[in-house]
Amino acid sequence: MEETIGVTEAAQIPKQRGELLLDNAVRYAEERHWDVFPGTWLEAVEGRERCSCGAEDCPAPGAHPARPDWSTQATGSAVGARRMWSKQPKASILLPTGRTFDAIEVSESAGFLALARMERMELTLGPVTCTPDRRMFFFVLPGAAAKVPDLVRKLGWVPTSLDLTTRGEGFYVAAPPTRVGGFGAVQWARKPTAANRWLPDAEELISPLAYACGREAADARTRRQ
Repeated sequence: MEETIGVTEAAQIPKQRGELLLDNAVRYAEERHWDVFPGTWLEAVEGRERCSCGAEDCPAPGAHPARPDWSTQATGSAVGARRMWSKQPKASILLPTGRTFDAIEVSESAGFLALARMERMELTLGPVTCTPDRRMFFFVLPGAAAKVPDLVRKLGWVPTSLDLTTRGEGFYVAAPPTRVGGFGAVQWARKPTAANRWLPDAEELISPLAYACGREAADARTRRQ
């Protein structure tokens, strides 16, 4: 007798990776109104995974734009996202910054230290991603890239002395569940929810972020001595 899979059993079967990427890309466009565009992907070549761009020394295998005109390719339409990922289901999910959000980038260690301080301060956070290369991206309102250096100076820090940068217009971030080479997948440290639909301004988060980065820099100097 032919076996059939019940609803409960079917729900337990993990989605194929392509379907997972498509579903998330559509959700980001539909629920968060974020622009999305498909990037490169990973291909199995001679027993190992390499970037679809073909470069042996690709710095972000499977997680960078596949076309030079990526900024014009990005769409906030769920229908458009579904169409693009249906054509290439393995494509990474990339989100252009400087449109609906900017991103403040720090190291993973500084990011988690800052998150702990933000929670004690009861600050309202937006989504936060954590990448396989141990970087964290805090989503904030657009315009952060222009104001963060001055905000850091007002707190008494020299911007270039901190491992803290921003991504605004002309840049992008990789979104979960995009995989970067053989290192793993981008994950949410703070998932997008109804509660964080309204993003904070960079000014609200910069103090704990700068403090965490400054402490990390001081610890590094101490270890070198």
